[in-house]
Amino acid sequence: MEQAAVRLKKGEGRSFKAGGPWIYDNEIDLLTGPWENGGLVRIEDYNGYVLGHGFVNTASTIAVRVLSRRAGAIIDEAFLNRRVRAAWQYRKDTVDTACCRLIFGEADFLPGLVVDKFADVLVVESLALGIDRLKGTILRLLVQALAEDGILIRGVYERSDAKVRLKEGMERVKGFLSEPFDPKVEIVENGVKYLVDVAEGQKTGFFLDQKYNRLAIQPLARGGRALDCFTHTGAFALNAAKGGAEEVLGVDASETGVLQARENAALNGMDGRVGFACRDVFDLLPELERRGERFDLVILDPPAFTKSRASVKKAVRGYREINRRGIALVRDGGYLATCSCSHFMTPELFAQTVGEAARDARRRLRQVEYRTQSPDHPILWGADESYYLKFYIFQVCDDR
Repeated sequence: MEQAAVRLKKGEGRSFKAGGPWIYDNEIDLLTGPWENGGLVRIEDYNGYVLGHGFVNTASTIAVRVLSRRAGAIIDEAFLNRRVRAAWQYRKDTVDTACCRLIFGEADFLPGLVVDKFADVLVVESLALGIDRLKGTILRLLVQALAEDGILIRGVYERSDAKVRLKEGMERVKGFLSEPFDPKVEIVENGVKYLVDVAEGQKTGFFLDQKYNRLAIQPLARGGRALDCFTHTGAFALNAAKGGAEEVLGVDASETGVLQARENAALNGMDGRVGFACRDVFDLLPELERRGERFDLVILDPPAFTKSRASVKKAVRGYREINRRGIALVRDGGYLATCSCSHFMTPELFAQTVGEAARDARRRLRQVEYRTQSPDHPILWGADESYYLKFYIFQVCDDR
């Protein structure tokens, strides 16, 4: 039977040939054979040379998502099993697997698929048509691999409700893929307990990518006063308290997030030292500055201010403003932890923006360390989209 194939235009596919995981619709010369959206295709260069295999979807700007760069690859259950087991082995090698990201899409060579593990529950997010058709098989193989290591999964929940699915010609869906269970799942990370709402929380319910960055701020909080901006469900604030902070204030504009943060503080017996305020951070920080408030540790973990190249300039203004305000609130010799989770805010641009904010605040920054996302969100070189989280820790000093 003839296999479907996509053939690139001459001179196109440069990103893909450099290691990128996608081929765009304007790079394709023709589609041949019995193809259908979401189906497998052979990838050919302009001259017919086979470059690999992937999923095709002409409804998307990303027309092909690459599964393999081997010309002779056979995409079957055995192939998927190798991918799944390699992803699981990598997590066992690199992170605490009590709660972690088990599959990170393109960086685990399973494009468009995310699977997070919260204790004995899995949460899946499927963002591409081709992988969506295989998610049942992949989840079955993953549950089997975990069981072989004595980890029994009691439930699976789907959170494929992101808007990006509409760009793939898919509906937004969420719900149980197993027998129903209580969607509020208790996890432990860095010695801190959380209730994760896998059904209604943001993304898959909890931001696992900051796990070791949260751990890194613990010793800096010891004996001091900490401010956690954009606290969401209180994760950085509770890590500051775990590290020995005497007083912590977490701030978020979401009333739901603040209520969950208070629940999490009570769960850890920290509600006496950790308080939360439902406020707009951009409004609160100037108030704190006018009152002469100072903190030993200020944490800035804002949402992505930009999700496209077109809005980067506006995002820079937001990052500069929030960092200037945050830096001004750090006592001389205290610490600032600041980050950006936008892929479009490049490491160089983020560093430049934080530096400008420090100059505007007339403070000096002494870099303690630079970090990225947790290793269970691996950065695949050549796949630039997999590198998105930039995280700095600075000591903030007055001019001397």
